[in-house]
Amino acid sequence: MLSNLNFRATVLSLVMLVAFLGVWQLATAPEALVPQQGELSEYEQLMGAGTDRSSSSGIPAPTQVFSHAFSELSNPFYDAGPNDKGIGIQLAYSIYRVLLGFALAALIAIPLGFVIGMSPLLNKAFDPYIQILKPISPLAWMPLALFVIRDSNISAIFVIFICSIWPMLVNTAYGVASVRNDWLNVAKTHELSKVRTAFTVILPAAAPTILTGMRISIGIAWLVIVAAEMLVGGTGIGYYIWNEWNNLDLASVIFAIIMIGIVGFLLDASLAQATKLVRYAD
Repeated sequence: MLSNLNFRATVLSLVMLVAFLGVWQLATAPEALVPQQGELSEYEQLMGAGTDRSSSSGIPAPTQVFSHAFSELSNPFYDAGPNDKGIGIQLAYSIYRVLLGFALAALIAIPLGFVIGMSPLLNKAFDPYIQILKPISPLAWMPLALFVIRDSNISAIFVIFICSIWPMLVNTAYGVASVRNDWLNVAKTHELSKVRTAFTVILPAAAPTILTGMRISIGIAWLVIVAAEMLVGGTGIGYYIWNEWNNLDLASVIFAIIMIGIVGFLLDASLAQATKLVRYAD
């Protein structure tokens, strides 16, 4: 029954994809262009209005994007200078920043969340600060980070750190605080130490919630790195998009957007798979 549902869902997804690409192809065909009346503004001319959509200044058709994707992916790691690097290099820089900032956040958020979750007193004490700092946009920290750190690459990593820490901290504290009292009472009955109780009872019970927080964090981090790299420049998929936009190469921009989605899907899927490994039946 489940396999049949998965098959039908896959077929439906493919049909939706084909329909979307077909509409996109038709909408960007030159003959679909509506004639412009009167003189065009400077902005309309810049965006390619009134011109053949097959030109580089118009919205590219799917065939153009696929052709560009094939060209980029055939040599993804070329390096022809500061402003001309392959998509593989750009993604590698972004993934490196995301994973480093994410790992640093995990090193602090998970142990701290564990302690907060085990202590109602610390939970009450930390909660106001968490609720104040959590809603702040990570990019709001960028000017301060650039001023204090004075290094754009480290500042981008700091922004990933600050946006990743809150979901992991909150979920870890919640997961630890939600462990069943029955299980804790069994640990007391066996006279387990607090350290052993933490590692043999609380950690396995809270692991699914902790990994859910990590999954949320990696998704937010991947979202933020694109905007951060647009601000700091240099390298990364965010800078790649901004640079190609300045070159009015929309095929490259759309290709980069697709790559961002694919990498984000893979990062999320890896943690989703890890979450399944620590789930258990009640």
